Amino acid sequence: MALFHQGNRQLQDAFDTRRLADRIDEVLVSETIGHSDAVFIQSVDHFFLATVSPDGMPTVGYKGGAPGFVTVVDDRTLAFPNYNGNGMYLAMGNILETANVGMLFVNWENGHRLRVHGAASIEQEDELLPQYPEAQFVVRVRTASVFPNCPRYINRMEPKKQSSFVPEKGRRTPVPSWKRSDWAIDVLPEDDPALDPQAPVE
Repeated sequence: MALFHQGNRQLQDAFDTRRLADRIDEVLVSETIGHSDAVFIQSVDHFFLATVSPDGMPTVGYKGGAPGFVTVVDDRTLAFPNYNGNGMYLAMGNILETANVGMLFVNWENGHRLRVHGAASIEQEDELLPQYPEAQFVVRVRTASVFPNCPRYINRMEPKKQSSFVPEKGRRTPVPSWKRSDWAIDVLPEDDPALDPQAPVE
């Protein structure tokens, strides 16, 4: 998979950055996940996921979990869980149709960021599923390009608190209050935890 297309090249030539872009591609871009990248990926508690629909409409979403929820399976494969959400499956539906994804990992304290491009697949019976409490299925990404980005414009922020909705083994996960709203509760899936009156709500 070529990293640059004609649109990239047009702007690189307009601003005289083609040589720099080619050098970055030569020196920093890899098809595989190196050791330091693997350590970083497996330390994060969130990332941003970009997908594209069959008609070319992109969407980007936030994926969060406990630190280490993204697993580096091998030097060409990442895996992460899909948890109960709003039921729209915008990104996951795109994966079923087009497979291509972009992943952006950011450390907001030091500005380090890493991009991963690849082809994703959904595995409903994945061997990793038992390690992710309450996950619906596992998404695997076969990497095509892995490369760092300049941290220059990353605003520095400190982590405050992990979301209480991240599933943990041995703890009952609360349900979001919006699922108990009049407009939503009558159309929830039959097995949605929000339908249990004993479930904690936040």
